Amino acid sequence: MHWTTLVSAEDLAARLGQPGLVVVDCRHALSDPEAGAAAWASAHLPGAGHADLERDLSLPGGPTHEGRHPMPTAAQFSALLGRLGVRPGDQVVAYDEETGAMAAARFWWLLRLFGHDRVAVLDGGIARWRALGLPLDTSAPVPAPPYPGDFDRDAFLSSDQVQARLAEPPGWLLDARPPERFRGEVEPLDPVAGHIPGAVNRPFPANLSEGRFQPPDELLRQFHKLLRGRKPEDVVLSCGSGVTACHNLLAMEHAGLHGARIYPASWSGWVADRSRPVETGAGGEG
Repeated sequence: MHWTTLVSAEDLAARLGQPGLVVVDCRHALSDPEAGAAAWASAHLPGAGHADLERDLSLPGGPTHEGRHPMPTAAQFSALLGRLGVRPGDQVVAYDEETGAMAAARFWWLLRLFGHDRVAVLDGGIARWRALGLPLDTSAPVPAPPYPGDFDRDAFLSSDQVQARLAEPPGWLLDARPPERFRGEVEPLDPVAGHIPGAVNRPFPANLSEGRFQPPDELLRQFHKLLRGRKPEDVVLSCGSGVTACHNLLAMEHAGLHGARIYPASWSGWVADRSRPVETGAGGEG
């Protein structure tokens, strides 16, 4: 096993129980913070532990300039990996519901930042797993020692680094939020509406078709159009709070476009400083 982007339910089911395979449940509902843990307790893929978006994959009560979902500390993430039973060299598969794989993509990104590349997201999530009649249970993972490591600080950008690129032609930044939020027509979560100047809109659901990721060649065609001749490593990905941006990164990596970087503070961190410039309208839409 060496899965690094996506894995099908069929392939995962065929390898369940093999040594070195760790499955992680990342289900989360923004409207009900306790729903994911409750769903995990009710039934999950055999042996899967649960990683909560708010408590585990973010830093609760973190600084506002780092957005609504600040990155966890290295010590916090190391302890989480130990609780989930993840050891260096393991093949890890993360999943959530079929509608987006948002939190699973965030976990995938964080684990890669920690230097662990054998991590993939279950394509279609638990919904496809259930549709195929595959097993669920309530067993818990076997804990491991805290995972040694740290985040690669060169693989993501600060707000100051993003601001330093504002003079570049549009397209260096892809924004994963819905079009109406990108245009500034509505803003249900943050105090200011609009987008970062120079951003192009790539709503993350565009990566999916019927709950699963589009084929790599189709994703490649779509992202090539958005990149406007740029190398993927010159592209920055953002969203509202650094979660759905990871979905676009996963799609790009699955399409063979390697090296884009996340701006984890994203829109919520950008507008924490009201002196930063804001654009509205469709000017940067892809």
